[in-house]
Amino acid sequence: MEKLADTFWNIRGVHRVGGILDIGTQMSLVQRSDGRFVVIDGCGLDESKRASVMKLTDNGERVSAVVNVHPFHTLHVEATHRLFPGATLHGTARHHKLAPALPWSREPVEEWNDDHPLADLFDLSVPDGVDFVSADERVHVASVLVRHRQTGIVHVDDTFNVIAAPGFLRRVFPVSSLRMHPMLGRALQAEAGAADAYAAWARALAADWADTRIVCAAHSAVRTMPTGGFEEEVALALEKVRSTLDRHRASYG
Repeated sequence: MEKLADTFWNIRGVHRVGGILDIGTQMSLVQRSDGRFVVIDGCGLDESKRASVMKLTDNGERVSAVVNVHPFHTLHVEATHRLFPGATLHGTARHHKLAPALPWSREPVEEWNDDHPLADLFDLSVPDGVDFVSADERVHVASVLVRHRQTGIVHVDDTFNVIAAPGFLRRVFPVSSLRMHPMLGRALQAEAGAADAYAAWARALAADWADTRIVCAAHSAVRTMPTGGFEEEVALALEKVRSTLDRHRASYG
């Protein structure tokens, strides 16, 4: 568990593709002004990580809410709820559908407005121009991006990736800049203007969250940037998918 700011902690979990390649996953803990915590997402916790989380949160008693922000990150939802059974449970519509027995709060996270239940802590953003839940369940591009207002730290699953070498190689090879999800082309809505809508969303996000210095990306690392780095890296990531967006424009207009 890494403390990134006085009120923000990030935990890196293991998620193996094909049982071999660990692309990583994550959960974050944010402390409110009253001392209680909000948990973003869930991941598998070994004994050491679980003990650290329980110690920080008074055995989970001080966790007031758990929010799941990616519709396809579902593996650890029930286990995380068991850790914090007294916390208000938030999730996307797909979480509600796949785990109907859990005590979900009523409104799916992707439908929250500016006065959402965690508005005292977080700014949220959902990408435009892409299907939030793709018909092809291998496509995990869209999510609800979360920015902790006090620290400016962003927690994001899949929509932005950070590429990091595995194991000891991470000490040799630098963590990459922000990247758009490699399946963006499959997630863009099959209609005119979707590519432009996605690009406009990314540019607006870069400007609105320009003072972001840290991005916690599920796949596969934490990215720390200099002042102005977030805006620059989102712009660069958008440039790298220009051909994908152009192909969509050529097909749909």
